[in-house]
Amino acid sequence: MKVSDYVLERLRDWEVSHVFAYPGDGINGLLAAWGRAEDRPRFVQSRHEEMSAFEAVGYAKFSGRTGVCAATSGPGAIHLLNGLYDAKLDHVPVVAIVGQTDRSAMGGSYQQEVDLACLYKDVASEFCEVVTVPAQLPNVLDRAMRVAATRRTVTAVIIPADVQELEYEPPSHAFKQVPSSLGAPFSLPVPAAEELARAAEVLNAGEKVAMLIGQGARRARTEVQQVAELLGAGVAKALLGKDALPDTLPYVTGSIGLLGTRPSYEMMRDCDTLLVVGSSFPYTQFLPEFEQARAVQIDLDPSMVGLRYPFEVNLVGDAGETLRRLIPMLDHRSDGTWRRTIEDNTARWWEVMQRRAEVSADPINPEYVVHALDALLPDDAIVAADSGSAANWYARHLRMRGEMRGSLSGTLATMGPGVPYAIGAKFAHPDRPAIAIVGDGAMQMNGLAELITAAKYHREWSDPRVVVAVLNNQDLNQVTWEMRAMQGAPQFEPSQGLPDLHYADIARQLGLDGVRVERPEDVESAWRQALAADRPFVIDFRTDPAVPPIPPHATWDQIKDAALSVLKGDSDRASVVRQGMKAKIQELLPGGGRG
Repeated sequence: MKVSDYVLERLRDWEVSHVFAYPGDGINGLLAAWGRAEDRPRFVQSRHEEMSAFEAVGYAKFSGRTGVCAATSGPGAIHLLNGLYDAKLDHVPVVAIVGQTDRSAMGGSYQQEVDLACLYKDVASEFCEVVTVPAQLPNVLDRAMRVAATRRTVTAVIIPADVQELEYEPPSHAFKQVPSSLGAPFSLPVPAAEELARAAEVLNAGEKVAMLIGQGARRARTEVQQVAELLGAGVAKALLGKDALPDTLPYVTGSIGLLGTRPSYEMMRDCDTLLVVGSSFPYTQFLPEFEQARAVQIDLDPSMVGLRYPFEVNLVGDAGETLRRLIPMLDHRSDGTWRRTIEDNTARWWEVMQRRAEVSADPINPEYVVHALDALLPDDAIVAADSGSAANWYARHLRMRGEMRGSLSGTLATMGPGVPYAIGAKFAHPDRPAIAIVGDGAMQMNGLAELITAAKYHREWSDPRVVVAVLNNQDLNQVTWEMRAMQGAPQFEPSQGLPDLHYADIARQLGLDGVRVERPEDVESAWRQALAADRPFVIDFRTDPAVPPIPPHATWDQIKDAALSVLKGDSDRASVVRQGMKAKIQELLPGGGRG
């Protein structure tokens, strides 16, 4: 058995079913071993190594298991980095296996020689190791898998090409030999009883309790609901925790932050007590004013507590187990005034969203595109949103319910993961539909090539549906709006303008299906057609770039600043002013949210 054979055998022992990868001579030994192993674990070929990493992240996010990706030395290993940073910053377990030039060539300025240990020391800071002799295995690979799973991070194993070809020799019972064993320990840590009592005292003293949950609360759905009911609290969700609690609960205020909702903003503005569960939401300006609220945080990671807000009590432990021990200590609220206010504000917000979706645009309002999907989504759908203005509409208009899952690049907020996330999700759950909501910038950057990957593999999925919705406005829209609102600058067309591609036609050329939609009355039927398709389907929605992604706390002064920037020479100035005013007015109509 060669080292390369043993690597794949050990991955199978770890129950790794897929490796998202792209070939190259730096991993030729592994590729040959894959042939001898009859493609077990499955080699999933992307169009680019960055997409391999994104697909591993999507697989890990939606399966709850560790994602594995592989690439060749030099440029291949470099290409993985962006996707690996996406995993690291969103606390997703991913193991990268990368090739390296032969040991005899190291230090010789050889072709494709890059100091990978140095290059990867940040993204894989928890564990990154170069295998120089066979006896280092299985320990190195086991530690990479174990550390990634238990610390929810990125690890890396670098294997020179000549080492891959060596005969495998296990570590012996000898000095400086390191044996290993399989398995990642699973535990549910909980805080000390006295810490729980302190937290209960803070929460019981509050009259206006607000909760903020993130992805760390996903497996504590029942407990979060019980705490919210006991405390009469409302619950806001960080975007990575959008699927942690159903939006059908009347006290769930939706997303928080720049892409969040008005009721989440109002709840944080007015609360006197804050409970944060499983979230490292970074934007303190959307949390209560300092000294306004007493606050408690629960997080599994000791390094993540005490951040963002002056918490009075920091509880380190599993969200579900910690809340289960906290619940008997909490008093039931009899006065429901605060809760009723939250529920009224939330109901009013959804009415505003409905009205904003109905605002006419030229040719189609992007808010209507996503709002129309909301009622049509299957209860088991997996939704991936890309960065950019598409993330605004995903955050605000899609309501999670049933077993729906959803995610995006949360902390890195990188462009381009939408389509590869959906593909990774399909390998995790081949029996569930996946939907990617992407802008035309992200589609041109990464999505078009990954349609080829979808075309290659979709026949293997028991449910072949992958729907890619392209919000085609021929503009890098989020940056355009940031320039308007933050710099008071007009659109700079050489950087912001995009060519108009017929994305559905490209999909059909690849053997997939698709349709271009240029009229609002065709939006719903296009969604229905895509969700009934027998293969991946691309919907090319021609949307209006002038519809503004107004933040929940936007004032008329900010709307005015955006309008002034447009009047300084923005190419789309008339429609931008019109759409901005129309969108804000929806919050001011009778029954609308406060302006």
